[in-house]
Order: sequence, then C-alpha cells, then structure tokens
Amino acid sequence: MNGKSTRDRIIETADQLFYRQGFEHTSFKHIADAVQISRGNFYYHFKTKDEILASVIEYRLENTRHMLEQWQSEGKSPAERIGCFIRILIVNQSKILSHGCPVGTLTSELAKLGHAAQSDAGGLFTLFRDWLGEQFRQLGGAEASDELAMHLLARSQGVATLANSFNDPAFIEQEVAQMIDWLDATAIRLAQRNNDR
Repeated sequence: MNGKSTRDRIIETADQLFYRQGFEHTSFKHIADAVQISRGNFYYHFKTKDEILASVIEYRLENTRHMLEQWQSEGKSPAERIGCFIRILIVNQSKILSHGCPVGTLTSELAKLGHAAQSDAGGLFTLFRDWLGEQFRQLGGAEASDELAMHLLARSQGVATLANSFNDPAFIEQEVAQMIDWLDATAIRLAQRNNDR
C-alpha cells in the first residue's frame, strides 16, 4: 500500500477486514490499528462506519468494473469471457475456502442487519448479471440471456458457499469443470438454434 493516501489505505484495509471479520465485527479501532494511524487521523477521513462501508462498496465496484473491462479486452469471444467469470472461483479459491465469496458474504450480512446499504452492495451482483447477460446476448442467447446469466451467477454463488462450508478445494475444481462443460454445450445449442432460424 506504499504511495497511497491515508484515505485509500483506510478503505483497502476496511475492505479486507469487512471480508475476513464481517462488517458488524469490525470496529474503527480494528481499522485504525491495522492502518497504523491515530484515531484522530482516522476520524479526519471518516466520521461513521457507514461512510467507510459506502467507500468500500464503491471501491469494490471500481475493482469489479476494471476486472470486467480486462476480461472484455482479453477474451476473444463471449464464451472465453464467460469462462473468465467461471474460473474466478479457481483464482480466488483460497479466499473462498477461508471466508466465502466477498460479494455474497457482505450482501448477506447487510441483509441480516437490515442495513440500508444492502442494495448498494447488491450492485456488485448487478454488474456481473448485466455483463454476463451481454456476453450471452453476443453468444446468441437473445431473450434467454438474462436467465442464463442468472443461472450461472446463482451456480457460482452456490459453489462458493458450499466450498466454504465444507472447506473443499476439489469441489470447486469439479464444479468449475462442469460449468465450463455447460458453457460449451450452451454455446453449441445457441449456435445451432440461431442457424436453424
């Protein structure tokens, strides 16, 4: 985190602590101690925990947009780009096994708390849903694109939840392979359907 502003360091640290400990169980003191700043310096940047949460959500949204842009530029086809989404379970495997999905855990916790920021945190899922929907549209999914996007999003969340519950890396690898097979079969089916029109 060298060269970053104190505010940026607070946000990045809070992001990690909210993920590892949960929003409710992370205090100003936890964040200030981890950043190694005084409470006064901390309060200069953030007056309330909700202000930090809003900044963490925006930070995650920015990072997710950047990742989607990267997949968009690197993937040669919609199927390749969707494959990037599926394989993120492998990329983040150790984090998922320890703490679950960062998006799912935060939205679930905020829902339990009845927190007003739940819908803002859910915007991360909306980013993935919209992006996947566009990839499936390009793949020829037409009116079924959003349904396909939601199916894949739901399955990946289920995999993350169960892998975390059972601490089973082999389960993640098995499910990723099955999702890639499903994607390949779906791409063939959509191509055939569009050729028959």
